[in-house]
Amino acid sequence: MPDPLSATLSALADPTRRAILARLAQGQASVNELAAPFDITLAAVSRHIKVLEGAGLVSRSKKAQWRPCKLKAAPMRDVAALLENYRQFWEQDLDQLDYYLKALQPPPRNKT
Repeated sequence: MPDPLSATLSALADPTRRAILARLAQGQASVNELAAPFDITLAAVSRHIKVLEGAGLVSRSKKAQWRPCKLKAAPMRDVAALLENYRQFWEQDLDQLDYYLKALQPPPRNKT
């Protein structure tokens, strides 16, 4: 069994699953509602949802015959924390690039 961060990243790697999560960020939805925008079978959407459930990103409740899916974004905190370390690295590199580019600029000329 992969570690939770690997499971989350694996689940997020698929564009269909990311689209499903984006839809669930707007509120609960049934599998049929989640499948509507895709040109794939209901069974394929169900498999995507199972992957998201396995990663802890989606939960399903049971209300009579309706089993709505709900976003559980907590596992994405670990992804955000991982990326935050790299964001600081990128910003430092960009700051150094900015400093270097400014150093290459000729000094302003006086108009007299």
